Amino acid sequence: MTATHARPRAKASGNRAVKDVVVLMLLPVPLIVAAALPAAFAGGGTRRWFGGRGENQRADAQAAKDAAAEAFYELDTAQRDLRISVETITAVDGSPRARRAAEDFAALGRRIDEVSHNYITAVDAHDLDRDDLEPSVAAGARTELTRAKDELVRVKGELDRFAEGLGPLLGSAETQLARLAPAVERARQALLGASNALDAVRASGLRAEDLAARLAALAPELTKLNQGAGRHGVAETLQRADLVLRDAEAVRAEADRLPERAAEIDRRLVSLRTRAQALTTRAGQVEPVLSELRRRFSAACWQDLQPVPEQAAVNVRQAEEKLVEAAAARAEQRWADATARLSTVRALLNATDEAVSAAGDRLRRLDAVAKDPQAEIDRTRFAIRDAQRLAMAGRNTPDPRHARPLDDSVARLDRAIAGLEGRHPDYWHFLTETEAVRQAATRVVTAIREDLGGGAGAGGG
Repeated sequence: MTATHARPRAKASGNRAVKDVVVLMLLPVPLIVAAALPAAFAGGGTRRWFGGRGENQRADAQAAKDAAAEAFYELDTAQRDLRISVETITAVDGSPRARRAAEDFAALGRRIDEVSHNYITAVDAHDLDRDDLEPSVAAGARTELTRAKDELVRVKGELDRFAEGLGPLLGSAETQLARLAPAVERARQALLGASNALDAVRASGLRAEDLAARLAALAPELTKLNQGAGRHGVAETLQRADLVLRDAEAVRAEADRLPERAAEIDRRLVSLRTRAQALTTRAGQVEPVLSELRRRFSAACWQDLQPVPEQAAVNVRQAEEKLVEAAAARAEQRWADATARLSTVRALLNATDEAVSAAGDRLRRLDAVAKDPQAEIDRTRFAIRDAQRLAMAGRNTPDPRHARPLDDSVARLDRAIAGLEGRHPDYWHFLTETEAVRQAATRVVTAIREDLGGGAGAGGG
């Protein structure tokens, strides 16, 4: 081919190149890139391709990197979840076991930080996308990344075992957390109920100042409840809610009972006034009874009753004074004071009633034994014989523990009977002795039955 032929061809070739450039300039950018790609691959770019075994080393290293990344993600997720569990436990439970769990988790966290640092260092040390990555470097990267993955997996296993051991503590903590909101709500509702009950009582004309003061004292506790467990802790908040609930319900219950309590105090005031008046009349009848005792019986039979008339008058006078104080406390709605004074009145009147009744009872008993002492003797001997029969049941000789007090009782009764002889017998001493003998016989019977019951129980065992 001549030179003249070559120049047109060269010129034609140059024209085609210019056209190609113009066409490329007119194409959209993505199409330009697409059109340029074949030229880049065909043109023998700068990237080194070591192919075969080298590509396998790069792929293995990339797989190790992906596996390590997955292990790192799983460990991080597990640690985050477990941190929530540990924080839940420590917020609720202040026991040594819970504190130890928090310390163990912190130690695990330090190990997790260590293996995570090793993983990140391994990842940063190797750029697996480099064009000039040598097979030996890829192999080393795979080894380091695999080792980092294994460490991550091992620590993840430790974390999982630790999480399993937290089960009981976490269950208890979650139970308390589940109780928290309902407990606080119950406490608030109890306070509302107490406030409403107090309003109703006041509307009826009762001041209920002590209840109002008790309810007001709960206001700071309500403030702390509203501040929440985040500030005061779950356990303390639960305790506070229980305290508020209990105290508020007590206030509400007392407020509900207050109208009836006031009515009861009014009834007791009337009843005790009437009783005091009746005892004043009865106390005036003691002196004639004492005169009859003095006239018919020896001094030993009535000397202990001499102070009864004077003491009865003193008791009734004190009771009437306390009734006035109780009425004043009722008018001022000092319910506790009114109740306390009414209780004192009742005790004074009871003591007076017993003393006044004792004088009349003494005269009746002395009359009866003076007319027929044999009835009292027979009654006492029957009690002794009954105890003796029980002591001999199934035995040839009685147990000395039972026989001795019964023998003593027989002798004591004989002495009491002998004391009736003479011109002025001490019938009251006789009555107290026979009563004491019957009590001794009763104690023996009780002891025998307890022994029989114990023996039966032992045999049954």
